[in-house]
Amino acid sequence: MNLDNFRNQIDSLDSEIVRLLNERINVVLEIGEAKKEAGAEIYVPSRERAVFDKIKSLNEGPLPEESAHAIYREIMSAALALETEMKIAYLGPEATFTHQAARNKFGVSVDYIPTSTIGEVFGRVQSRTADYGVVPIENSTEGAVTHTFDQFATTPLKICSEIYLPISLTLLSDQPREEITLVFSKQEVFGQCRSWLNANLPNAKLSPVDSTTKAVQLALETPGAAAIASVMASDMYDIEVLAENIQDMQGNTTRFLVIGQDYSASTGSDKTSIVFGVKHKAGALYDALSVFKKDNINMSKIESRPSRNKAWEYYFFVDIDGHSEEPQVKRALDELQEHCTLMTVLGSYPKAEI
Repeated sequence: MNLDNFRNQIDSLDSEIVRLLNERINVVLEIGEAKKEAGAEIYVPSRERAVFDKIKSLNEGPLPEESAHAIYREIMSAALALETEMKIAYLGPEATFTHQAARNKFGVSVDYIPTSTIGEVFGRVQSRTADYGVVPIENSTEGAVTHTFDQFATTPLKICSEIYLPISLTLLSDQPREEITLVFSKQEVFGQCRSWLNANLPNAKLSPVDSTTKAVQLALETPGAAAIASVMASDMYDIEVLAENIQDMQGNTTRFLVIGQDYSASTGSDKTSIVFGVKHKAGALYDALSVFKKDNINMSKIESRPSRNKAWEYYFFVDIDGHSEEPQVKRALDELQEHCTLMTVLGSYPKAEI
């Protein structure tokens, strides 16, 4: 076996790959200029979906599908960063699960702005000091993130994409596990690994903090303390992993939303989110929701929140299958409007793979 021959082949292929990558980037930059002249959005979720679907269909192996996806994620991230100084606001600080979800969506080449609250993410995007924002909306174990729903009731911003992130929780500390008497993390995280904590650290005090990153910082400063956070936090803060995958439910997943000024064009596999209020009378909610059954539209989620305008009045947040511009969905939404005191389409966007 002559390794030099193989290495020469790789060198030749690498030269061609780099040449083609730069050729691709030049075409992207021309498209970016055309978008700017037309006042169009630089990031187009429907086009992103089309690219990933195309790469999936072209890839015949042996490169795994996940690896091809990751490579093209970073190619597109580099292109976005060259087209514009794209800024993504997210619920921070760094190394939180929201940060991880944002990087999974936009790659490492764009700029990230950590914020201390969900409201600040919305504020950054609305004031255009960030191009897009990433916020958590629900967890498969702990349910809805109510702060995010409340922001949508009062904002003109739209949902333009969604992200599903499998949550793998790790116990982190630079001290031996048998010496751990205090554990820091978010309250929601404690709920996601309650059984493991009861079985493995039954005498440890649980101390809720604002973020998993804050938990790691406190664990590094406090004798006898550990944190529950992501592996990403372990790498970023150089802290030992004492136990992995400690969540009670394997498959524990958090859904995040990408918010921006407008929503995506139809891809053929979309989801539409709406918020509405109904009249305070018997059967009003049933009558409103019946429009989806009439048009054979699947409703995948419903969540209620107090309206804050009047006691015992509620807004209803609903996800349905389909894009708001599809005739069947548009007809149902027009009919729904007749049953509502208010109704807003929060966004239509490509369905993410779970």
